[in-house]
Amino acid sequence: MRQIALGNGEITASQVALGIMRMGKKSVEDATTVLKTVYDQGVNFFDSADIYTDGESELVFGKALKNSGIPRDKVYIQSKAGIVLDDARTTADGLVFGQRYDFSKEHLLQAVDGILERIGVGYLDTFLLHRPDPLMEPDEVAEVFNTLLRSGKVRNFGVSNFNASQIDVLQQAVGQKLIINQVQLSLKHTPLIDSGIFVNRLEDEAVDRESGMLEYSRKNNITLQAWSPYQYGMFEGVFIDNPKFPELNAMMDEIAKKYGVTKNAIATAWITRLPH
Repeated sequence: MRQIALGNGEITASQVALGIMRMGKKSVEDATTVLKTVYDQGVNFFDSADIYTDGESELVFGKALKNSGIPRDKVYIQSKAGIVLDDARTTADGLVFGQRYDFSKEHLLQAVDGILERIGVGYLDTFLLHRPDPLMEPDEVAEVFNTLLRSGKVRNFGVSNFNASQIDVLQQAVGQKLIINQVQLSLKHTPLIDSGIFVNRLEDEAVDRESGMLEYSRKNNITLQAWSPYQYGMFEGVFIDNPKFPELNAMMDEIAKKYGVTKNAIATAWITRLPH
């Protein structure tokens, strides 16, 4: 597994990460098997959030990590916070939805403490703000980051689902370099690159919904991470082998056969080929 530099290049992790969003629905034994399997293939990056299956994912992940025998300093653990759950919209399979966003000092500090307790570790390699809070006070977030860094609970910081202007506003206030922005990206979710291809044209794809995020990230040494790399829409399902997308799957079949790999590998390679 290829290791890549994150942010300004001072730290590295595997190019592919294991997201544990639905791990809370697995047994600890099954989760341990998953961790050992991906780690043996070179994946040492694990991504979480405090709301995943309402905290159960981190509990299961933490127990599985302990059972696996993998040393803490051999893995890169990232988690996110800032979304307050709407319990009424939590689905049976563990999919959760937010009610509102909260970047207050009290909420974020409590969230990080909860993450560390559930996983059973002393620090996060990266902490991300999960989705933009329109009521964010940048100076208050800066105070949170300073507190977390001084305490040793977080080593690096970033954001998720932010546009370029929102990152600028936050970066002006915080003393730490924001090294990651995690965004939705897949072969069936491409607004990140569409506007750059359809420059000066009238199609809907020409609308810049991302504030030039791809170019902005390259300019500012921010690593873009893709979430839901095999899905379309807002958790509507997987596009691979989905009859709704015959042309895409036919093309993926053709390329996969040419290189002797799976269609999942093709979908992954398409993302990893983009500048990160």
